[in-house]
Amino acid sequence: MDEASGQGANHGTERPVEAGLYREAMSRLVAAVHVVTTRTEEGRAGFTATAVASVSDTPPTLLVCLNRRIHSAPAFRRAGVFAVNMLAGEQQALAQAFGGRTAVTGETRFAVGQWHEGRLGVPVLAGAVASFECRLVEARTIATHDVLVGRVEAVTLGPDGPKLAYLGRDFLVV
Repeated sequence: MDEASGQGANHGTERPVEAGLYREAMSRLVAAVHVVTTRTEEGRAGFTATAVASVSDTPPTLLVCLNRRIHSAPAFRRAGVFAVNMLAGEQQALAQAFGGRTAVTGETRFAVGQWHEGRLGVPVLAGAVASFECRLVEARTIATHDVLVGRVEAVTLGPDGPKLAYLGRDFLVV
């Protein structure tokens, strides 16, 4: 039995892992911080994400996990295009605004930071460490999230300085 959690191994049993224990364990994972953006006929939308991963370099493809409960979630399936903006160390205010940690919501979040329209018509963040403009090639619903798989059609490299990361439910600069 694991002393820290009080839970033993699930050898052949189907006892699910308790959600709080899972969240605590995942809070110990260091993750890069991104603001993922899109544009529809209704306007711009975005959210803060740490669940971003490279899928392949041939063709360049990445995935993003999007909580379906957030207000902007439907826009990402409708738009068919999105940008993944990797945040620099000094861009914590952006992560907070797009992560729902402030009173700023909707389109007004784009007043934080400097944005321009990318090649695919999506908001791209000036000063991001890197921005990946993607065309949605697959969206899968898994549990509470949509897994968006995007083919990268444009990359913008910004300054290669300190990056923003997330660990222990807080931001840090690495």
